[in-house]
Amino acid sequence: MLLDILFILVGLALLVKGGDYLVDGSVAIAKRARLSEMVIGLTVVGFGTSMPELLVSAQSAWMGSSGIAIGNVVGSNISNIALILGLTAMIHVIPSQKITLHLDLPFMLLSFVLFVAIAMTGSVGRVAGVIGVLMLICFVAYQVRQSRKASKAQEALAKDNPDASAEPMALWKATLLVIVSFLAMVFGANILVEGASNIARLLGVTDRIIGLTIVAVGTSLPELFSSVMAAVKGKTDMAIGNIIGSGTFNILSVIGISAIITPITGTNIGFAFDYGLMVILGVLLWVFLRSKYVLERWEGFVLTAIYVAYLTKLIIFG
Repeated sequence: MLLDILFILVGLALLVKGGDYLVDGSVAIAKRARLSEMVIGLTVVGFGTSMPELLVSAQSAWMGSSGIAIGNVVGSNISNIALILGLTAMIHVIPSQKITLHLDLPFMLLSFVLFVAIAMTGSVGRVAGVIGVLMLICFVAYQVRQSRKASKAQEALAKDNPDASAEPMALWKATLLVIVSFLAMVFGANILVEGASNIARLLGVTDRIIGLTIVAVGTSLPELFSSVMAAVKGKTDMAIGNIIGSGTFNILSVIGISAIITPITGTNIGFAFDYGLMVILGVLLWVFLRSKYVLERWEGFVLTAIYVAYLTKLIIFG
């Protein structure tokens, strides 16, 4: 028990410092690569913080544990939107750009709906997995292209006012900082989940509940700490881009790659409520952001309250 508590504390420390350095390195890469902070959040940060989900789901699919493979992704998306964005908005109001409402968020919702439609047939096959991965590649390519076009105007302005901003960190240093931060966060999340899971089993909690809660939230901890640190540092574009990018990556790439490795079966058993909540949360996020192009503190509270209610439902009713 004491060792498990130590794992939890060390994991939290690695997540906090990893999230701090990850934001600094990602901002530097964005400047050097002529990409917006939103695109960096959608790609580098969003995809990188989803690596725990990819590793867990791919291994689970290979071992035939479809419940863990699906539950991990769906549970992570629910916690990303309801818990992580909710807590982040409660700490710092999160503004959004028009492209977020017109492209990024609708694309994430499209991936949610397509996944649910396929999953309710009973299985996600290799063809669906390939299509998902290709959709993600096209989406990222379009985002990078549009961001670099927009950066040309900013570069022209910077030339007219060379003292407007400080010289960003060297690209090699920023890249190394991001890689080390990712590794620290993944390791921290893993030992935290291990410690929490061991304690939960000692208390008699079932594996299904552990999978939908501790494992799902645990693999989402990199998103939580990177988003909170981004918000604290005023990089709100990166915070919301991280969550949208992670949600999109989880469906199209994590499920996609897992299905390519081996078709995932039994996807229509026991997850109807979770699928529905995931889609509803995505729509609710779009509605909140659409009102004033801002995710306000009270809206963050609503999202967090929904997650608490969902968690309570899982614990009491399963």
